[in-house]
Amino acid sequence: MNKGRDTFFLQITRLAALSIVFIIIVMAHELFRGSELAFSRFGLGFLTGSEWDPVHGKFGSWPLIYGTLVSSLVALALAVPLSLGVAIFLAELAPPWLREPLSFLVELLAAIPSVVYGLWGLFVLVPWLRDVVQPLLGKTLGFLPLFQGPPLGVGMLAAGMVLAIMILPIITAVSREVLLAVPQSQREAMLALGATRWETIRRAVLPYGRSGIIGAIILGLGRALGETMAVTMVIGNRPQVSASLFDLGQTIASVIANEFSEGFDELHLSALIASALLLFIITFSVNIIARLLVWKVSISQGVSRD
Repeated sequence: MNKGRDTFFLQITRLAALSIVFIIIVMAHELFRGSELAFSRFGLGFLTGSEWDPVHGKFGSWPLIYGTLVSSLVALALAVPLSLGVAIFLAELAPPWLREPLSFLVELLAAIPSVVYGLWGLFVLVPWLRDVVQPLLGKTLGFLPLFQGPPLGVGMLAAGMVLAIMILPIITAVSREVLLAVPQSQREAMLALGATRWETIRRAVLPYGRSGIIGAIILGLGRALGETMAVTMVIGNRPQVSASLFDLGQTIASVIANEFSEGFDELHLSALIASALLLFIITFSVNIIARLLVWKVSISQGVSRD
């Protein structure tokens, strides 16, 4: 009787696991089928072309790919140091009376809808960037291509900063749990050798949780790559490739949100679906790379501990 129940439970869980694979395959199949027209018309030019003009039927997704990658990398550059600092404080340094309330507030940021972030970015962040931050950056670092051009407020920098705030609670929460999972013996051993609190964190705690921290960063990157509404409201929505973070841009997700309901012909819709396929491939590839990195770091840590 118990053996029959175990077999039934095994089959149910196996079916649940295989259903995830089935959903991914179905999604990929539908995206490939819907994008056939765009790729047959433009070929590799769809990936390398820089003109996105629905009126004249010309579609090149390179500005969208560029905007997606650059805005996400800017978000990571801003969010990762702050997230790790908060996670280290919560896991290692915060007094007990402050740890739980502050952790709750950080996690609460993840529950705020993206459209709220977009409105805040449009009415608070963008004017601040236009009037204070961008003129200051242009005056002090204007010799760099990243900070050249008129201070518009909206653009790549605004999108990157909004994304950074959105992925901060994800990276912080996961990193905090990883650091809390580090055995206390690691800390005690370093302290017994005469290490300071900072040396203990840097040389015992962080290396031990490196694989989990990398996973947290990749989770944040996945959120940044696919974010739609908040980015659409602050990035400016102009498909162009520019070295300056002050310039307007557009991402794959934002162009789909802006134009999918207004697709007036089959080629336009196919180009949008092809863009969605590119975003699917990018996020899928990022997750594969993340798993490989985590696996490699875990193996190296296991060897070093042995």
